[in-house]
Parts: sequence; structure tokens; C-alpha cells
Amino acid sequence: MNFRDRHILRIRVVPEDIDELEHVNNTVYLRYIEQAVKAHAERVGMGFAVLKGLGVIPVVRRHVITYHRSALLGEELEVSTRITAFSGFRATRHNEVRRAGDQALLVEVETDWVWLDAERGRPKNVPQAVLEAFGLL
Repeated sequence: MNFRDRHILRIRVVPEDIDELEHVNNTVYLRYIEQAVKAHAERVGMGFAVLKGLGVIPVVRRHVITYHRSALLGEELEVSTRITAFSGFRATRHNEVRRAGDQALLVEVETDWVWLDAERGRPKNVPQAVLEAFGLL
């Protein structure tokens, strides 16, 4: 498979992202990852409305998160995502959050996705158009 390059989204840490420990809350990193994944899908022309129109929707099955360092208020972050495996109705993405200034790795997330039939909610192989858009052929 010839996976397309990773997608990178820049995010600035805002006060709402900070918890009582004065760093980005652990759950916020998942929101950042979701934003990057959605931006990647939009970039290749496969946003949610298009996917649903094709009869499939992706849902998360599992996240495995490793926290390395904390992000702080006002820092600019680079959130990257790339597809690392794809088979039938399953896919895996490797995601990273890095501090833009020094490229320090803050968080790594491996995410397993399952593609579902948009009507029935059952696993479904992805249509050819989706595979082509993401460079999975």
C-alpha cells in the first residue's frame, strides 16, 4: 500500500484546554487528534457527509495513548496523523502531538478504527472511492 503523507494540524493551547495542574488536560489531546483526523479526511475530499453518502462511517474502536511531556497555555502544537494499516473494514492511525517550536514529542496515540455501514451500524468494507482518496491502493 502506498499511504499518503501524514496530515499536520497546528493548534494553539487556549485557557479552556488547561486543567488544575496548569497543563493541557489528558482528554484534550484526544480532541486535538480528532480535529487532525477530520482535517485529513476533508483535505482528501472524504469528510463525514461524503463518507455517509457513500454508505460508510468510521468509528474509533480503541486508543492507546502514551504521554511524554505536557503542553502549556499559549504553546503552538503540531498534531499529526497518518494511516499506518488498512484491511477490509479496519484501519490504524498513528498520531502525534509535538510542540511546534522545538518538535518535542508530547503525546503518541495509536488509534484503531472500524468502518461501519451508515444505515445498519455493522462493519463494512470501505468503498473504492475512499481507498483511492486516502492513497490506500
